[in-house]
Amino acid sequence: MTIPAADLTLDELRLALAPALADAAVFDGWSDAALASASEAEGVDPDVSRLAFPGGAMDMIAAWIASIDVAMFAALPPETLAPMKIRERIRSIVEARLGAIAGREEALRRALAIMAMPQNLVRAGKLGWASADAMWRLAGDTATDYNHYTKRAILASIYAATLAVFVDDESEGKAETRAFLDRRIDGVMRFEKAKAQFLRPDAERFSLTRFLGRLRYPAR
Repeated sequence: MTIPAADLTLDELRLALAPALADAAVFDGWSDAALASASEAEGVDPDVSRLAFPGGAMDMIAAWIASIDVAMFAALPPETLAPMKIRERIRSIVEARLGAIAGREEALRRALAIMAMPQNLVRAGKLGWASADAMWRLAGDTATDYNHYTKRAILASIYAATLAVFVDDESEGKAETRAFLDRRIDGVMRFEKAKAQFLRPDAERFSLTRFLGRLRYPAR
């Protein structure tokens, strides 16, 4: 495929080049060599491509993550997710992202190593948060209170841990990764259930004050 670079903004060009960049990064890492290879494969002037990624490797990785967001939304339209329970939605959403990465595990491994560098930690954290936000928005989350932040922090943690398993998973059909993801989601759901019970109105949950009062003044 040849990308009509002259017709694209730099943001659009970054997104268009991202899949080819990830393919090249499997062999060349997130480097100028990978960018040159991706540019050649997509028929884009390398000088124009370099303008699109002034921040080097982290800009390339950010573009790949953005392209995974696009693939995720395309794979799971609202009508597909609507009948699902929230647990199933989150699982399907994470699996859609993994499907977009499959075959590029070495590119992911190299991306994770770059993102873990001290100078990149802040930006990596922002990218992880943005991914979690995109997943929750696709899942239909509309929370605006503290749950908005806790949900995203928890999902970002689950996704990061799942990627760490995925990148080295050689089991058939990535079965180990899927089992790991299921366990993590189940753990969060149990926590959310316990939290909901704890936060019930006073009339519906244990009250220490009421209990002590009954000890002092037994019901007749």
